[in-house]
Amino acid sequence: MTVVELFDSSPTIFIITATILGLMVGSFLNVVIYRYPIMLFREWGNMAKEILTEQGYSVTGAPKDSKLLDAHFNIVTPRSRCPKCNHLIRSWENIPVVSYLIQGARCSQCKTYISIRYPFVEILTGATFGWLAYQFGFSWETLSFFIFSSLLISLIFIDIDQKILPDPINYILLWLGLLSAYLGLTLPLAESLLGALAGYLSLWSFYWLFKLATKKEGMGYGDFKLLAAIGAFVGINKLLLVVILSAGVGAIVGITLMLLKKTDRSSQIPFGPYLAVAGWITLFWGDTIIDFYLRSSGL
Repeated sequence: MTVVELFDSSPTIFIITATILGLMVGSFLNVVIYRYPIMLFREWGNMAKEILTEQGYSVTGAPKDSKLLDAHFNIVTPRSRCPKCNHLIRSWENIPVVSYLIQGARCSQCKTYISIRYPFVEILTGATFGWLAYQFGFSWETLSFFIFSSLLISLIFIDIDQKILPDPINYILLWLGLLSAYLGLTLPLAESLLGALAGYLSLWSFYWLFKLATKKEGMGYGDFKLLAAIGAFVGINKLLLVVILSAGVGAIVGITLMLLKKTDRSSQIPFGPYLAVAGWITLFWGDTIIDFYLRSSGL
């Protein structure tokens, strides 16, 4: 019996396998969330230096973070180390969730506390993969949703940490949505294309209206591209629901943070996480939410 036949005949085995795979992917996403922005900052810094040098400016000084100077620092190398004592993290210290629990949430050498966010990302990804496997079974559609969810999780935490939504990840998400529609895995291609176009133009229009009215920038271009990518998955008919959900959750979180004195009106709050969560909810429960609203309103 082949692996494909095993997964087709035993959904339980596929769900368990998908969950374990999700835990492993989550561990990898932790690396991407931390390292990829550093790689981007290094690239942008080098580009800025080249432009300034070409224009005749003298560029001196070095970045505070030495990793911005290390051309060999990327997603794969060097191997992970404790940021406090530089202890090389061995393979058995990097088992998703398990190693965190066994080590008591601390470095095995210097006993520095390890953030709970690492196992949280792993558990979140594992639970997401398991749920998707349960809902959609062993299929290409499920694989598409695995990648969709992984990219959204990366964008959420990168935006929280660095206030950026990297273009390459947004573009992969966009093309994945269009390709999934083209292959008949999600929705009609025309609806996917219109969703992507409307997603970008809607936030782009809001950005310029807000800027003309207040002389301030309300959001970044990465938000436009993220909504375009989400629109490619949910289609133009559900795009408004994504905007409503993200704006509602964003308002609630923002007001709560201000009441708790964690932020103020002048603080920059990333909008990407709200868009990502709203997009994920809309993709899988959008029809249910819309039907509930129509029934409740008597329409």
